[in-house]
Amino acid sequence: MAAETTFDIREELKKLPSRPGVYIMHDKTDAIIYVGKAVSLKNRVRQYFQASRNKGPKIEQMVTRIRRFEYIVTDSELEALVLECNLIKEHRPKYNTMLKDDKAYPFIKVTVGEAFPRILFSRKMAKDKSRYFGPYTSAYAVKETIDLMRKLYHIRSCRRRLPEETGLERPCLNYHIGQCDAPCQGYISPEDYRKNLDAALDFLGGNYAPLLKMLESKMQEASGQLRFEEAASWRDLLESAKQVAQRQKITSGDGEDKDVIALAAEGEDAIVQVFFIRDGKIIGRDHFWINIGMNEESSVILSSFIKQFYAGTPFIPKELMLEMEIEDRTLVEEWLSARRGSRVYVKVPQKGVKEKLVEMARENAQIVLTQDRERIRREEGRTIGAVRELADCLGMEHIGRMEAYDISNISGYESVGSMVVFEQGKPKTSDYRKFRIRTVSGPNDYASMEEVLTRRFSHGLEEQKKQQAQEMSAELGKFSRFPDLILMDGGKGQVHIAERVLENLGLDIPVCGMVKDDFHRTRGLYYQDRELPIPERSEGFKLITRVQDEAHRFAIEYHRSLRSKEQVHSVLDDIPGIGPARRKALMRAFPSLEDIRSASEEQLLAAPSMNAAAAASVYAFFHAGKADELDKDTER
Repeated sequence: MAAETTFDIREELKKLPSRPGVYIMHDKTDAIIYVGKAVSLKNRVRQYFQASRNKGPKIEQMVTRIRRFEYIVTDSELEALVLECNLIKEHRPKYNTMLKDDKAYPFIKVTVGEAFPRILFSRKMAKDKSRYFGPYTSAYAVKETIDLMRKLYHIRSCRRRLPEETGLERPCLNYHIGQCDAPCQGYISPEDYRKNLDAALDFLGGNYAPLLKMLESKMQEASGQLRFEEAASWRDLLESAKQVAQRQKITSGDGEDKDVIALAAEGEDAIVQVFFIRDGKIIGRDHFWINIGMNEESSVILSSFIKQFYAGTPFIPKELMLEMEIEDRTLVEEWLSARRGSRVYVKVPQKGVKEKLVEMARENAQIVLTQDRERIRREEGRTIGAVRELADCLGMEHIGRMEAYDISNISGYESVGSMVVFEQGKPKTSDYRKFRIRTVSGPNDYASMEEVLTRRFSHGLEEQKKQQAQEMSAELGKFSRFPDLILMDGGKGQVHIAERVLENLGLDIPVCGMVKDDFHRTRGLYYQDRELPIPERSEGFKLITRVQDEAHRFAIEYHRSLRSKEQVHSVLDDIPGIGPARRKALMRAFPSLEDIRSASEEQLLAAPSMNAAAAASVYAFFHAGKADELDKDTER
């Protein structure tokens, strides 16, 4: 639904770069169904659509569901591998079953909070006073590098609490072989020890050249003097150091929430790329098409985007990393801090991993601008442009989030309600909700809708009160985010039901009805007690149709699932004292319902899980004429 035929897979395959990166497959609902990495995106992604390839049944099935794909370019295959892992853990794609693990990539942990810090191997990044470097894909290389740091810079490896335990025990073997200066004996001051540590941190922080040059020199020197074993040892250390030197940008060491923002502009078109870093890991990205003026300054474009984007998004990260300064940075920081409820920093990294991460965002923005210009334009027209059309039609300034509701039943049987959510013109399936009607009997759609809306917004108000009482951060509950617009699957009657519920709860949210013609097709909108025409060929009309279809689909699927469960209802479920466990036990013990019906109490009692009272209840039920019709098809 969200991904339409405007995405031409054959054409998009031609645009793939021969670069390492991660590719993301989407189905017709725009859900992510597969995430993979590649040394060459061009070669790897093409293989999925080549008929001559033997892909196996699972991948064959997956390929038939692909409606579009996207990709993120990285600087190395190692970065692609770590990003792939992050995205799989975040989105849990259906066809990534072999990659659904909780493998933890190794980090190098430096306990800088100690008087005499240590350099340690770690599989997790805790929120403590230590500094973390990584993640890395080679645990062996990490261990070798830690050993290297200890040997070259005499960093201690013991677990002694210093300086409290100074002098309590003799120095360890590392002191005697010249690999530790024995701070446990007070043989080195904290200041001198810290100088050694700073040199090690300099390497781990990205300044690799001096150490790599020194190791290369040592290796060449030993080789030139025919000390081949020593030269081989220096060579191995050099290779380990080189592997760790390929430090990953995909996960940062501070565990903070950040957004990385960069843009690419050409003529009157610009693409802004945003990487979302949560808890130190890149978990996703999005890009936005912007119409700009000729020769408009990039800093002005970036500032304008930040104000518009974060005015409508519910979550504000602690830090924004930009590729350039914006002139009103201080004012933007104050505004974002007020929205978040705590300090927000806007920074422009100049060196190191953060600067490289911004560069990666800029590079991906340029790729999108160059290769996907027309497709992105069409997509923005279908989403952001369609929302803008709808807002103009209704006379609203801004519509960020829309919620649509529908009721599904068959003559009042198993009535259910659905709530679907669209943000920026795209479905947000994680916020979809379904309701089983509790208080209404019979086919009364108005009363059912009133129950659904009352439950939804009452829950939301309760969550908001709890958040305010507990002074919770920007993390919202499942109902606490309210929409900018409510769409009802109907006209005047449905709209007035919604308006009455909102008025009773003290809420002021615009409500719009989707009016249908005699053929059950949307013909216009009902808003503020009047019907508004909307051109059938407009993107706004198409968006309304997609929202309406999605609300129907979600409600019908839920209703169908409940009917399926009800169809396996057994006559045994109607017997007092017979629950699921005893019903299963009886069905296993007797070949058919006829055998259960004709069994004596003693035979029934012999079945597993049965007691005398339950056996008597079953016998009485069947012999009191309460089971006139037995549908064997629903039993087995």
